Amino acid sequence: MSMDASRLASAAADAYAAEAKPPLTEELISKVREALLSAIGAGTDAVSGTDRLERLNAALDAFETDLDAVVGPRIASLDETSATVTTRHRSEAGQPLRAFGGQ
Repeated sequence: MSMDASRLASAAADAYAAEAKPPLTEELISKVREALLSAIGAGTDAVSGTDRLERLNAALDAFETDLDAVVGPRIASLDETSATVTTRHRSEAGQPLRAFGGQ
């Protein structure tokens, strides 16, 4: 597992946690990070960016389903060089989730 995977998983977990409702505890952020790291690390290293995003978002889906108490954004893009993550709000049945505070 590369150092990069760890960096990306942390960046993605932090971006998710920044917008998750209700706010995540350190323990949950750590769980998200581990789930995302497994998702990135799964399979071969030659994963396309799209596949990686799908894996990360599937891991977030599973995390939320498992917990049944947290709602957060999904990863829209991940820049491997800078570990910059952008998120998008997930829609529920085609309706965007109600924004707390709006945009």
